[in-house]
Amino acid sequence: MSIVRSRIVRMLSGAIAPLIDHAHTSSAGSVQVELEIPKIPEHGDFATNVALTLTRILKRNPREIAAHVVEGLKDESGLLERVEIAGPGFINLFVKPAAWHDILREILSDPSGYGRTDLGRGKRVQVEFVSANPTGPLHIGHGRGAAIGDVLSNVLEACGYRVDKEYYINDAGNQMDTLGRSLYYRYQQQIGESFDFPEGHYQGEYMRELAGEFIRESGDRYRKAPLDEVLPVFTAFASERILNGIREDLEAFGIGFDQWFSEKSLHEKDAIRTTIEEMASRDYIYIHEGATWFRSTAFGDEKDRVVIRANGVSTYFAADLAYHKDKFDRGYEMVVDIWGADHHGYVDRMLAGIQAMGRKREDLRVILVQLVNLLRAGKPVAMSTRAGEFVTLREVIDEVGKDAARFIFLTRRTDSPLDFDLDVAKMQSNDNPVFYVQYAHARLCSIFEVAGERGIPCDWLESGNHPPLDALTLPEELEIIKFLGEYPEIIAGCSASLEPHFIPYYLHELVSLFHRYYNRNRIVGDDPELTQARLVMAAAVREVIRNALELLGVDAPRKM
Repeated sequence: MSIVRSRIVRMLSGAIAPLIDHAHTSSAGSVQVELEIPKIPEHGDFATNVALTLTRILKRNPREIAAHVVEGLKDESGLLERVEIAGPGFINLFVKPAAWHDILREILSDPSGYGRTDLGRGKRVQVEFVSANPTGPLHIGHGRGAAIGDVLSNVLEACGYRVDKEYYINDAGNQMDTLGRSLYYRYQQQIGESFDFPEGHYQGEYMRELAGEFIRESGDRYRKAPLDEVLPVFTAFASERILNGIREDLEAFGIGFDQWFSEKSLHEKDAIRTTIEEMASRDYIYIHEGATWFRSTAFGDEKDRVVIRANGVSTYFAADLAYHKDKFDRGYEMVVDIWGADHHGYVDRMLAGIQAMGRKREDLRVILVQLVNLLRAGKPVAMSTRAGEFVTLREVIDEVGKDAARFIFLTRRTDSPLDFDLDVAKMQSNDNPVFYVQYAHARLCSIFEVAGERGIPCDWLESGNHPPLDALTLPEELEIIKFLGEYPEIIAGCSASLEPHFIPYYLHELVSLFHRYYNRNRIVGDDPELTQARLVMAAAVREVIRNALELLGVDAPRKM
């Protein structure tokens, strides 16, 4: 939290401590002082309901409690202008205008560290995202999940968690055999053999391209080879090339993973069997009609789930159980899975699974990402084929750029569908959300270039000896500074809720405040003291924009 907010929280905590001590209760540690920004400015800069919270503990009237809290406030630094009690016991706090200036000094004293906290206290977290089957290129929906996973990882790290990013490679099961057969059939067709391409196989144009690559490497040596004998060759070739393409696309999108985990490795080390045996030892496994079932209803799932079919073949769910057990065995204290919205029905069974392993329900957090509707000039883009239209993530990146794609993917809540207009993403106008923010950063950089050209000293940017800020008295200046002070709360909130879309929301509002101010006021003017003070504010705005864009994985250009 900002320096102003933290000072007020400390003052309030100090004021309520004697009340709790006097009541001889052990509940002191459970009382959290929370500050809200009133929607009506006349109600103060901050408000707290701590007096109402204390009613249950102190067994007294909340307004009476509020009066004692206000009386006990020790404002040794002269932070507050006045304090009022409102309604049933709310405490409204009014901050002296000059006190807000400390936020600017706080930002510029450690620009990269502003907004970073130790909330996570080094807790180990794994974020698993994308994890698309290596059976085809990434599509635009994968891109949204990729941006969310990467930014969320950045936010958690900024809040003191130790984060590892992981991609789960689904390289076992029927889909891999289907991939190998698809390549085999395309290969035979392209070398002149008469083969009908069966339904239920991968028919995308990328399979024709893979067949062409296979022919360039192997010629027609497999022309007469029986499918059953050479299937592993075709499967391995296709999966390796597709996975390499996925890696390259993600790298172009600014995303790297700490671990690429192979599903095949679970089968190789017999992890599925040992996971089921461990759950059986806790009486969560039973046999019915020849199949092996997991008693997931014991943890709130709507029905029990099959883990081993009657034919002895394990289910995908069994592999996922083994995979999540492996995650926790590696020492992760919290696991975050980012899935497509079509996995909604899968959440409860996975939550049941980790509880059957002895973990807490909250140790697994699942984020469901809704679909992306691709548009061009407001009209839907057909996404059934690649002919003449953009459907893959790489094609979108190539057309609009990494920055625009990442930013726009994060402009809606994950549980809301997203309209992605390719034409809007390329606009150099305020209608393009990433351009709007990046242009503000470039404009702020240009202000300091102008100052330099005019010989206005800004050596305080390096020395930290900031000039006096008393000249910053306009309501819109204080509004900007107050909003800068809320940035740490935004990052902490994103970390707690696992909702990174609040960062683009914040940036849009901050940039709107700055643009309105810039259009009405000269930053570099004739008054030296006012110019210096406004340059300090401009520098702080620039640093917070850069800081937030860095978390989003988006560039902060100095020129546009």
